[in-house]
Order: sequence, then C-alpha cells, then structure tokens
Amino acid sequence: MSRHATLRRRLERIGVGLTAVLSVAMIVLLAIDALRAYPVVGSVYDQARIAGRIADYYLGTSVFSHPFMWRSIATGILIGVVAPLVGTYLVHREMALIGETLAHTAFAGVAVGLLVSSVTGWNGSLMLVALVVGILGALGVQWLAERTDTYGDVPIAIMLTGSFAVGTLIISYGDGMTGINIRDYIFGDISVVTPSGAQLMAVISVVVVAVTVATYKQLLFITFDEQAARVARLNVTWYNTLLIVMTAVVVVGAMQILGVILVAAMLVVPVAAATQVAHSFRETLYLSILFGQVSVIGGFVFSISQGLPAGGSIVVVAIACYLLAVLASSRSMAAISTH
Repeated sequence: MSRHATLRRRLERIGVGLTAVLSVAMIVLLAIDALRAYPVVGSVYDQARIAGRIADYYLGTSVFSHPFMWRSIATGILIGVVAPLVGTYLVHREMALIGETLAHTAFAGVAVGLLVSSVTGWNGSLMLVALVVGILGALGVQWLAERTDTYGDVPIAIMLTGSFAVGTLIISYGDGMTGINIRDYIFGDISVVTPSGAQLMAVISVVVVAVTVATYKQLLFITFDEQAARVARLNVTWYNTLLIVMTAVVVVGAMQILGVILVAAMLVVPVAAATQVAHSFRETLYLSILFGQVSVIGGFVFSISQGLPAGGSIVVVAIACYLLAVLASSRSMAAISTH
C-alpha cells in the first residue's frame, strides 16, 4: 500500500472516530435534557447551559444557550450519521426513490396525528404516529414488491403518490380545525424538533447503527448479488424488509429538520459524493457518513449565520460536497490517464 493510500485510510478512520465521539456526545446531551428533572442530572444540565452561554458570548452567537437548539443540532448530527449509513445500501441497490416514498408515507402519519390531536385533544407524539405509519408503509411496499409482477419501482410509485394523496385529503378534511399546521413538516423547521422527537431520533440512531453492524455481511450480500444470496439460503425477504423498515424510521427522524420534500436528499447525496472518490463499499460507507456530517454542520452554520431554513441549507451544502467530489474524481482520473 502506497504512502498516499495509507495516509488517506488513516484520515478516514480519524474522521469516522471523531464522528462517533460527536454522535455519542449528542446522545448524552439529549439524555441529560430528558433526565434534567433528577437532581444529579439537573446540576449537569445547568452547567451545560452555563457552558452554552459562555460559548455564545465568545462566538457572538445566540445558539448554544438555548435547549431547543441543542435538540435541533443533536438531531441533525445524528441524521448525518444514520441517513447516509442506510442510504449507502439503497443507492447501490438502485432504490434511491424509496426514501422519498417513505417520507410521503410519514407525512400521512403526521396528518393523521394532527387530525386526531385536533379532534380528541390527544397530546401524544406526532413523530411516534409518523413512525408507526412509516413502518406500515414500508411493509406495504415490501409486500407489494414481493407479490406483484410489475416492474420493481411500480409499488414504490404507487405508495409515494397514494400516501401523499391520503395526507392531503386528511389535511383538507381538517382544514380550519385547531392545531392543523402541516407546513413545517413539509419544508422542515428546527422548531419542529420537540424533546420527544429528539429523543426518538437518539433511539433510532442507536438501533439503526447496532442493526447495521450486526447484519453488515448479510446486507452487503443481498445488495450486490441477491440471487446468489437466495441460492446460499439466506433469508433475503427478511433482510429486504429489515432494510426498508430501517429506512422508514430514519426518514421519520430526519423529516423533523429536512421536511418531506428534502428528506430523501440525505439518503442519496452524501452517498453519491462518496461513490465519486471511494475505492470500495466500506470506504463509501465511511465517506458518506463524513460527507453527511460536513453537510449537516455546514448547513447549520450557513442557516444560523444567514437566517435561512436549516433543511435547505443542509441539502445545498451536501450538493456542494457532491460537486467538489465530482471535480476531485475527474482530476484523479485525468492524472491516472496520463501516467
């Protein structure tokens, strides 16, 4: 292995390690926020707020002293990990559209939750309702794909349009009722991130990473040669269902900041950037997570400094990373072709 390749590998590992440390820190921060009513944790929470005020003072910002911004930033950081992680498998299986489909399904779930809340006064988590509906939608897509003779993307298109149609009908039916406000869920907004939504994202992140690590070889096998996996007596249907359900839960968590329209971008764009410069599937997985983190952090910085929506800012930074990766890969290919 050349010195350049060794340095590259080392930098990638350092980047992934720092991302892991940052993600754990965000989960701990969300845990402190959730358990602040307890005396010991409450004192840690107070110290964290003091540290946030100090950071705001020296940085000239008004971000780190507000708990709702902690939750939004922590949720964004975790999205930057799990969305590209799942998206890497989807992109290599040519299933990029599934993220958009499940986002529309989750939109129908939010619409159901809002309507029930308005009619009955129920105060439960809308994200939990969206999660349940999203999982049911994922299972529906898988069921249609397994039991119909249509082209592979037809069930996805049916679920995408059908779930959005159901959501719009519910919203139209509930128009004028107190509490019906769907705009933030369509376009994304950091104010949508509630304490329960942020905690749900933390749980989703831990579960998705743990499941992906435990089933890495199996998911890799069905990604590149599903027919051979069937011949090897691997339960392909089960792993396909597992992947699509993980996609559904990640989409629901990411929808809080990115919204229905933009959520699929974090499943696809960081992975597309990584594939331009990576030399293996594992390296694509690592680089997509790193590009995801750059997109989220850069997007938040741009959003806060310019007073613009966080979701759109994150996606724009992700696309900028993709374009830079395309340029870098073009120069690399040009250099190779001349030697």
